[in-house]
Amino acid sequence: MENATVDSLALEGSVNYDLTIWGLFFQADIVVKLVLIVLLLASFWTWAIIFEKALRMRRLRGYAHDFEEAFWSGGSLDDLFDRIDRNPRDPMSSLFVSAMREWRRSAARGGIGKPEGKVNLQQRIERVMSITLGREMERLERHMVFLASVGSSAPFVGLFGTVWGIMNAFTSIAASENTSLAVVAPGIAEALFATALGLVAAIPAVIGFNKLSNDLGRYAGRLEAFSGEFGSILSRQLDEA
Repeated sequence: MENATVDSLALEGSVNYDLTIWGLFFQADIVVKLVLIVLLLASFWTWAIIFEKALRMRRLRGYAHDFEEAFWSGGSLDDLFDRIDRNPRDPMSSLFVSAMREWRRSAARGGIGKPEGKVNLQQRIERVMSITLGREMERLERHMVFLASVGSSAPFVGLFGTVWGIMNAFTSIAASENTSLAVVAPGIAEALFATALGLVAAIPAVIGFNKLSNDLGRYAGRLEAFSGEFGSILSRQLDEA
C-alpha cells in the first residue's frame, strides 16, 4: 500500500513535465539552454549561407553563359570592354576587364610593338588575371569555413549538452531517491534533445559544404579555362602586332 502511494505521487509529479520541444527547452538547465541556443543560431546561419550561396552560384552561371555568348559571338573585344568596363557583374567579366585594361595601358604607352614589351605584357596579363581569379574566388568562398566548422563541431557541442543534462538528471534522481521511469525520462529527454539539435545543425552543414565546394570547384575550373583561352587570344594578337 505504501509503495503504491509512492508510485502514485511520482506519477503525479511527472505530469508537470512538458515533453514538447518548447517544454524541454524551458525546463532544461541553464548550460543546456545555452548549448541549444548556440546550436539553433548555428543552424539558422547555416541555412542562410546555403541558400545565399546556392542562389548566387545559379545567378553567376547565368551571367557567365551570357558573357561567353557575347565574347565568342565574333564581335569586337574593344566594344565588349567598353560596355562592361565600369560594371563587371560576375568574375568572368572581371577577368576579361582586368586583362583588357592591362592591354590598353601597354598599347597607350607604345609597348606592344617592342619584342621585350610583348613578353612583359603577356606576363603581366597572366599575372593580373591570376590575381583577379584568386580575389574573386576568395569572395565566393567566404563563410565556407563556417559551414565546415558547424559540420564538424555541432555534434560534439550537442554531446556536451547531453552529458551535462544527464549529469543533472542523475543528480535529481539521487536527491529524490526515486528511479521510476516517470521520474527518469524527462531529464534524459532534455539531455538527448541537445544531441538531436546538434545533428540537425551538423547534417545540413556537411551536405551544403560538400555540394557548394563541388560547385565552386567547377566554377573555378570554368574561370581558369576562360583565362587560358583569353590569354591565348591576346598572345596571338601580340604575335601579329
